Amino acid sequence: MNDRIGGTRLLRRGGALAVTAAVAVLTAACGVVHVHFGSSGGSASTGPATYRAELAYAQCMRAHGLPGFPNPNPSGGLRLHQQRRSLRSTQLNGNPNSPAARANDACRHLLPGGSTGTGVTAPTPSPPGAVSADCLASQPPSCDTPRQLRVAYGIQPLLDRGITGRGQTVVLLEFPPAPAATGAQVPAVSDIRQDLARFDALFGLPAARLQVVNTLADVASPWLAAAEEVGDTEIVHAVAPGAAIREVLIPSPYTASIGKVSPAVVAAMRLGLAQGGVIELSAGVGEQCFTPAEVAQWNSVLQAAQRDRVTVVISTGDNGAGITPCPGGTTSVKGVDLPASDPLTLAVGGTSLQASRTTGAYMGETAWNTPPSAGGPAADGGGFSRLFPRPAYQDGIAGIGATRGVPDVAADANHRTGMAIAFSGGSHNYLFGGGGVSVAAPLWAAVIALADQYAGRHLGFVNPALYRIGRSAYYHQAFHDVTTGTNTMTFLTQTITGYQAAPGWDPVTGWGSPNAQVLVPLLARYASP
Repeated sequence: MNDRIGGTRLLRRGGALAVTAAVAVLTAACGVVHVHFGSSGGSASTGPATYRAELAYAQCMRAHGLPGFPNPNPSGGLRLHQQRRSLRSTQLNGNPNSPAARANDACRHLLPGGSTGTGVTAPTPSPPGAVSADCLASQPPSCDTPRQLRVAYGIQPLLDRGITGRGQTVVLLEFPPAPAATGAQVPAVSDIRQDLARFDALFGLPAARLQVVNTLADVASPWLAAAEEVGDTEIVHAVAPGAAIREVLIPSPYTASIGKVSPAVVAAMRLGLAQGGVIELSAGVGEQCFTPAEVAQWNSVLQAAQRDRVTVVISTGDNGAGITPCPGGTTSVKGVDLPASDPLTLAVGGTSLQASRTTGAYMGETAWNTPPSAGGPAADGGGFSRLFPRPAYQDGIAGIGATRGVPDVAADANHRTGMAIAFSGGSHNYLFGGGGVSVAAPLWAAVIALADQYAGRHLGFVNPALYRIGRSAYYHQAFHDVTTGTNTMTFLTQTITGYQAAPGWDPVTGWGSPNAQVLVPLLARYASP
């Protein structure tokens, strides 16, 4: 699986977020992904297990370069296996190196009973240990330790000085997981308390202060979490180990229609405003998918966050310069996702980090872009809004026209260099590199929590301060300026030409990634009191 959820994704675009977010990363070889809002039919939380598995498989196939791969019919009729037979004759053609065959290799683990998804004979299932169950044990390691990540981004010196997020609370808005598909090789959910305990023991972290707010969702097992939720939580805890973490469960499956899921997420955010000083959400879908009333609901809750001095951090998605397709659609077009495009959010894009495997010392960074040949397509979301005019804090920035540009900032989103995520299921423990832009957003949420502690107050809406720093002589000390790479997306039948990373702000990586030991004190100084 690549670093995205589904083939037309949202809320992230972490894969592509028309049913837009399938399942979070289920195998150690996959990264944590951006989730998409909405579904083209049926609820993954209520449909039969076979349908849920087939839906996840279809989304994964589209994310791996087959944008026309059909969704299953939730009410029966033409089932996915019939659709796959037709697909095989036109796309697979018996060629194991064809795009369809490669996509199937990446996605077939999502299907029950070992089905290949293409009508070909299934190979003998690999034992769980055959999947990259421990990314740190591979040679070379295919992930970084929390300390390596903290060193690369200048976070470790702050922790050594006692700036750990103590006294702060980071609120994570999370979708309750769908039930596991029958026969899946890796469980869809895990007990997040057990995962955190293992994560802390592996990496010498203090016990996490975690609370799950189930007021709105009212699920029967609030501690059961998908890999997306586990990854968000572990990243925040690794970067700000002294901060409390409060997860507000969203009262809607992410596969519901936009008309249902959008107000559910807005309601969760309103509840989160009273829970902490930083809110993070890794989800979204193309701006044009929302009605004017839904856009107004989002802007209203974000205005409330600004008034309450709450920083709202949103991932921009994994579809590069393209949007996460609207529910019912499978084709992306050039554009950006909401809510990250709202000027009142801190929009976070993705990079590929190069750091020392021994010390974690920063070596370099490029725009995150995984081509189809390497498990993509997937790239960090970026571009220009069609809804929101350019905010005042972006005035005078080279390359920004009359509308809001995203992202504002970025961080590592490449699962091959991402931080190790501990996820368990049954008798097996997995350790895999987190990937997709939805792992970059919680890192930035944790950095803001460090800045809140440093300042002794909630900094709230930090964008004006970040852009002031970006324009200042301190820019190259406070940020790693990412100047190489693009967010062009190349699908099997479509290419969406993106943008080029460049010195200073750009619509691929924003101002770049943090050097927190310099950035945090500057934020505390420049953010409005």
